[in-house]
Amino acid sequence: MNKKSFNIFLLLVFATIILFAGCKDSINTSEIDSLFIPSVNVSYNQHIQPVFTAKCNYSGCHNSEDAAGGLMLTSWATTTSNVSVVFPGEPENSILVWAVRGEAGSRNMPPVGSYPLTQSQIQGIEVWVAEGAKAN
Repeated sequence: MNKKSFNIFLLLVFATIILFAGCKDSINTSEIDSLFIPSVNVSYNQHIQPVFTAKCNYSGCHNSEDAAGGLMLTSWATTTSNVSVVFPGEPENSILVWAVRGEAGSRNMPPVGSYPLTQSQIQGIEVWVAEGAKAN
């Protein structure tokens, strides 16, 4: 291998490393999608936050840096800070629930092309809100 070929090879290796190191959106959602969410006693810490972390908080969305739509889903406090987004005990009046259901009049979340929520995750969010959106 001559010097020019070797330099091109090194450049390609370096570019590949940079590409993969900077790719925040490459997340494996299969683990979170297999997480069991019960139909009662839904825990924010065990069931809801892991979903938000995997599917809502990646770059450009609802993390502390981007806060898309003014909403951060990085902790219980940020998630529940606006009563119109999460209305404890009333999922029918919670914008978060409307959005994950994809109901008319709300922006569907996550948007097309992102990591979709499973039916279990949607129901888990609904139950968590219905049970008072507790910090449990």
